[in-house]
Amino acid sequence: MNHSKKFLPFSGTLALCCLALTGALALAQNANNKTTVRYPTGYAVSSPLRELPIDILAMENREMPEPRSLPMGSKKVGPWQQDSALQTETRPMVSATPGTDFDGIPANGFAPSDSNMAVGPNHIVETVNVRLAVYSKTGTLLSGPTTFGTFFAPLGGNCANGASDPIVLYDRAADRWLISDIGYTGSAPFLECVGVSKTNDPTGAYVLYAFSFGTSLNDYPKLGTWATASNAAYLATYNIFGPGGFLGADLCGFDRTKMLAGNPGAAQLCKMTPNNDGSYLPSDMDGPTPPTDGTPGLFVTWNNNNPGELFLRKLTLNFGAGTATLSSPTSIPVANFNVACGSCVPQLGTSQKLDTLGDRPMYRFAIRHFADHDRAVFSHAVAVTGSQVAVRWYELYDPAGAVTVNQQGTFAPDTTYRWMSSIAEDQNMNIGLGYSASSSSINPAIRFTGRVPSDPAGTMETEASLLTGTGSQTGGLSRWGDYTAMQVDPSDDCTFWYVDQYEKVTGSFNWNTNIGSFKFTGCGGGGGGPVVTLSKLHINYVPRPVGNTSLPKIEKVTNTGTATLHISSITISGDFAISSNTCGATLAVGALCKVKVTFTPTQVGTRTGSLTFTDDANNSPQVVPLKGTGQ
Repeated sequence: MNHSKKFLPFSGTLALCCLALTGALALAQNANNKTTVRYPTGYAVSSPLRELPIDILAMENREMPEPRSLPMGSKKVGPWQQDSALQTETRPMVSATPGTDFDGIPANGFAPSDSNMAVGPNHIVETVNVRLAVYSKTGTLLSGPTTFGTFFAPLGGNCANGASDPIVLYDRAADRWLISDIGYTGSAPFLECVGVSKTNDPTGAYVLYAFSFGTSLNDYPKLGTWATASNAAYLATYNIFGPGGFLGADLCGFDRTKMLAGNPGAAQLCKMTPNNDGSYLPSDMDGPTPPTDGTPGLFVTWNNNNPGELFLRKLTLNFGAGTATLSSPTSIPVANFNVACGSCVPQLGTSQKLDTLGDRPMYRFAIRHFADHDRAVFSHAVAVTGSQVAVRWYELYDPAGAVTVNQQGTFAPDTTYRWMSSIAEDQNMNIGLGYSASSSSINPAIRFTGRVPSDPAGTMETEASLLTGTGSQTGGLSRWGDYTAMQVDPSDDCTFWYVDQYEKVTGSFNWNTNIGSFKFTGCGGGGGGPVVTLSKLHINYVPRPVGNTSLPKIEKVTNTGTATLHISSITISGDFAISSNTCGATLAVGALCKVKVTFTPTQVGTRTGSLTFTDDANNSPQVVPLKGTGQ
């Protein structure tokens, strides 16, 4: 199949740096522990994303390379298994209220959508096959859509000429953004193309990197943020295919510290699994607090030869030494399941069936740190009766320690097919689950369900609709999505955002994406209480001479709840000071107050502190990390 593409000409000022690296140096093997060390084969700085040309060129229809299947073992051919996690109890209507809803990037001659999204304090960045865009949280288009070929043009080669399987992350701990895809044109070298924003503005400039996998295809990459102080990385997983077939999964980490600094020598460290083990998901942090320092990166999949067992591996990275240590898989017993059929999902008004991609876990593997433990969630499609497809989901307790399955369930409340799911957990331990839904009686739709801690273990509440589809996919095209994304808004740690694809009108290569939100009653003080929304989740200062005071930076505090906020105290630590404060003892509903903070370094080097608000909101205290450098 010909995967060549056409792109608009690139314009804008570029800062392109040539690296003193050769192909031979780009991929090095450590003979002692077989760590694969990849250094960038390309490095550049983009023009601001908001200045790049908007993609308005109608491209010819192209089906992107299909994710390659792994050897499946007994799950593919074994006898039918009884699903003991199948939910049989009907729960009340999901206790979450839909919020903002808007259309995202539409198709432009490519399928499937590979819809993905990240959410920051003020922006949403969406990626789909070959394009990306930035929106406000009300749906205003701020940048794009821009092709990946345009975005990665400064790198040249396959990063500039091809794109597939994009992922976008918001790095909450650094207040920065990461955008990635495969540099794919159908021929080697196969690349991972990565852009890290230079500031917290996702419409600004990005530092761009290209990492070469040579003649091996780095298929179906998935990425996550892991910001522990001594093991900070952008985690990544790949299914690696060589000329002879599947070689194993690469479980990797990019040097996050160097990437955030724009260092051209940022390395990627990887460890390969056996060739009967793959389709891992990397851990991806939610919430304001990272896991305990030193916690290794976590990766989860299922045992290809046992439908009642998950595998969890730990990757410890040492970027200084260029080494990585990968644990043997920890076995996690779960309820048996049957792998979902392939292209079997029916639609209204057509005999065309849709693909479930049910041979692998679905993005994300979301982990949240609570005061005394961590919890992780992920999901995938399973078969329940005949060929009917449903969503299996898991919540793991203490995934980096003595991991156990806290709860699990298979959600199939009726004969509608449900697949292409994504799941996350908010600060109150409410779980949100989004997915596609279709049957011979309905067009493909976007729905969600969820649960609160008081629900019986293993159950989801009755689902709600985010979008009712008005068309079906035809033209012999079975590919649908490949993955979606459920994210939790860092501004309140309560609002769930979900992106998925649908059809406005029946046809092929004409999908649309939709970005919708919902929030559980009572989270963060909602449903009758105050809610604190901060304008900045971090405050960083440019380097200053020791003893020299900076200009103030402003933190805006807004009560977005339904009751008066009572503020007990506002405190600050480190080499930082409050220069003015308009916040009193109370803050009315909808009101805003401001705290101005200055930085006066007392020593040379990195200086840290925090601005802390203590109040009667559900998520009190709210802590804003402060960082500066003394010169």
